[in-house]
Amino acid sequence: MIFPNNNFLKIYIAAPYSAETEEERRKNTEVVIDAALILFQKGHFPYVPHLTHWVDKRAKETDISLNWKDYIKWHRPWLETCDAFLYLNSSKGADLELQMAKDLNKLIFYSVDEIPLAKNNEIVKPIGNR
Repeated sequence: MIFPNNNFLKIYIAAPYSAETEEERRKNTEVVIDAALILFQKGHFPYVPHLTHWVDKRAKETDISLNWKDYIKWHRPWLETCDAFLYLNSSKGADLELQMAKDLNKLIFYSVDEIPLAKNNEIVKPIGNR
């Protein structure tokens, strides 16, 4: 595999976020964070759009109105700058981002297992084993 940055990939992770309950949104966020941790251990640099979960919570607390389209707009520049795209599961947003990634000719992966170790990388030890 050719690494655009010579050694590693910047990888945008797409998966469902929206859900009926706060607990479901938190769980959706954790799924993406878990994938990001694996990618980081492989020597890559993931972008986790789901971390705007905390932005959304704070926006609501401070009466700032952000909607679904605002978050798509927020994440697009990051998708554009990433080398690759990891699509974990289908949702309205993830499917739209997948199409954007295809239109931008990004490397597309459908599983963390498909993504090789970064070149010249020492595997980062799992956080729980420190």
